[in-house]
Amino acid sequence: MEISGLKRLLSAGYRVFFLLAGVFAMLAILVWDIWQASNGGFDLPVAQAPHLWHAHEMIFGYGSAAVAGFLLTAAPSWSKSGPEPWTFFAASSGLWLAGRLVMFWSGALPVGLVALIDLLFLPILAGRILQTLLKRPKPQQLILLVAIMIFWSGNLLVHLEWTGVTQDTASQGLRGGLLALCGLIMILGGRVTPAFTTNAMRRTGRDTDLPLNPPLLAALSIAPALAVPVGLLAGAPTWMVGIAGLVAGIAGLARVAQWRGGWTLNQPILWVLHLSYAVNAVGFILLGLAGFDVFSDVAALHVLGIGGVGGMTLAVMSRAALGHSGRALIAPRLLVIAYTMVPLAALIRLVATLVPQIYAVGVLASGALWVLAFGLFTIALWPVFWGERVRKTPVAPPPAAPS
Repeated sequence: MEISGLKRLLSAGYRVFFLLAGVFAMLAILVWDIWQASNGGFDLPVAQAPHLWHAHEMIFGYGSAAVAGFLLTAAPSWSKSGPEPWTFFAASSGLWLAGRLVMFWSGALPVGLVALIDLLFLPILAGRILQTLLKRPKPQQLILLVAIMIFWSGNLLVHLEWTGVTQDTASQGLRGGLLALCGLIMILGGRVTPAFTTNAMRRTGRDTDLPLNPPLLAALSIAPALAVPVGLLAGAPTWMVGIAGLVAGIAGLARVAQWRGGWTLNQPILWVLHLSYAVNAVGFILLGLAGFDVFSDVAALHVLGIGGVGGMTLAVMSRAALGHSGRALIAPRLLVIAYTMVPLAALIRLVATLVPQIYAVGVLASGALWVLAFGLFTIALWPVFWGERVRKTPVAPPPAAPS
């Protein structure tokens, strides 16, 4: 690859981090599926139990790349500042990649070194984002940094157990990290989904019956959604976490019901946002029920991780990549197929957990759909990540279905 092409890849957060997220999401689950299909017939070079490596890397590996790509793209726009230099993206993406490598070969490395390298990325990212946002500080943007630090705290608890400093903190760290991502979806998804839908409706000349986003419902979805990971990290009673999850999920469903999702049915780049937000809210409800021992905790976490986090990050990454590269906000056919595969993967994983007779097959099928989805995402947007920004008249979206 020519140096100019590499510099172009390193010229924007959406380019390098979304590409890394797509490739890593595909490869990490491919390795996991192959290992499971072989019934553990070969050793992974990880120090932890393979299922813990799998959970950690999907939450803190894939999740941090998706978050970094979005914030390093959005924050300069919010603050009206210029883009970061390519050297920053080279260093930060290199640090993220180093974290993934040391985690995979952690069995041959000192545990302290693994922890140090893996834990460095998010504080550096948060510091850079804070520096950018302080140019035009707004509370609704700075709250994102709170969610990031909650997310990082989960990773810290994981490594504290793995380095022998604490006992029995890895599980709560993994759960807290995942739920911090789900809280971010409640915040960001709750902003962009109704806003993008409103903009699309107005472009068609519609000025009435637009999406509603009542502040009270927003608060009732966001505050308890952030309380859930905090409660998990702090070791709060399961019933308290359960109540917070139920409130967040019910409020989230009440919000998305007012965003005119029916209008978006022939615009995949919009309906995927609505669907992913709704699945995330359902996941919170299922987690709440699990807090009262009336539903499977593992099933709820996979609904949140695959359908909520996976679905929303896929939606936001693809839209941001198309929009910031100057392309029309119309999902290519390969992306539309990917959009349908992720919620289907979540559904299959849910059924597999609830029906033990099909567990092994269901887990492998769910993983295969995930791998295919992110493979299609990577292929569809490969020219966007590496190519020049397009300058052309925006293409109008297709007519929307009536609400």
